[in-house]
Amino acid sequence: MGSEKKIILVTGGSGLVGQAIKQAKQQDPRENETFIFLSSKDGDLKDPAATQRIFERYKPTHVIHLAAMVGGLFNNMKHNLDFLRNNILINDNVLQSSYKLGVKKCVSCLSTCVFPDKTTYPIDETMIHNGPPHSSNFGYSYAKRLIDIQNHAYNQQHGCHFTAVIPTNVFGACDNFNLEDGHVIPGLIHKAYIAKKEGKPLVVYGSGKPLRQFIYSIDLAKLFLFVLREYEEIDPIILSVDESSEVSIGQVAQLIADAFQLEHGIVLDDTKADGQYKKTASNKKLRGYLPDFQFMPLKDAIERTVQWFNLNYNVARK
Repeated sequence: MGSEKKIILVTGGSGLVGQAIKQAKQQDPRENETFIFLSSKDGDLKDPAATQRIFERYKPTHVIHLAAMVGGLFNNMKHNLDFLRNNILINDNVLQSSYKLGVKKCVSCLSTCVFPDKTTYPIDETMIHNGPPHSSNFGYSYAKRLIDIQNHAYNQQHGCHFTAVIPTNVFGACDNFNLEDGHVIPGLIHKAYIAKKEGKPLVVYGSGKPLRQFIYSIDLAKLFLFVLREYEEIDPIILSVDESSEVSIGQVAQLIADAFQLEHGIVLDDTKADGQYKKTASNKKLRGYLPDFQFMPLKDAIERTVQWFNLNYNVARK
């Protein structure tokens, strides 16, 4: 990224990944970088005029686009249209304002749910558009896929340097620990907190068999900074732990139960839906750039997140 002054606008900056980037950039500071972390209080990114006012106010040279309407499996299943419409509006406004105000680079955040439901594994960056996504969250998935389409279209028509990252399941401090809308790990951490208080087992929805790759938010943030500073492709890049680090939901629940030292362990409620069985992603492209990057072990990352939740229970999103 050279030595010229950079104003980096982070949409969704108060959330899980935004707060992790705030921490990661303090660990690896650059004198020429000024970060601005937006929250929903700064304006409604679903509104084109409000979005443009934000961009005109801060005049960013670079954008990390994290803002999205997000939710867990059951919330997505109930509100696919809302997830589709709201995310299309947010993404279109951020990318169009980035173009109109001459942003030099925009890095958007996709999700592994963009990949086809019926596919071969491991999935890689070339397979995003090879078939329909899983029906449980198709609204969110298609809205996120469209970012990749727009990135290429803005590049082709206007020469814009817009790209995207595809993280696997991210978790950590400042996550959404809501029991209904939270993702797997934060939802289970909150349930385990209550189970500990009530002297009960941790009840896990589903069979516990689905497999996932989880990435600690600080690791993801470090990789985001690499993409912002060094990655030159328009094509997206998967930011994931290695395939060998894939674990079952049951294993994750056990690690959480252990971190809380739950006396009554875990109980699987297999009357509840599992969602997609696996979404194994290849990080071969990432390893080509960063062969020696060290991910924090899942056990340690979960223990740190549980510790943060215990200390910040009163202020945590839940």
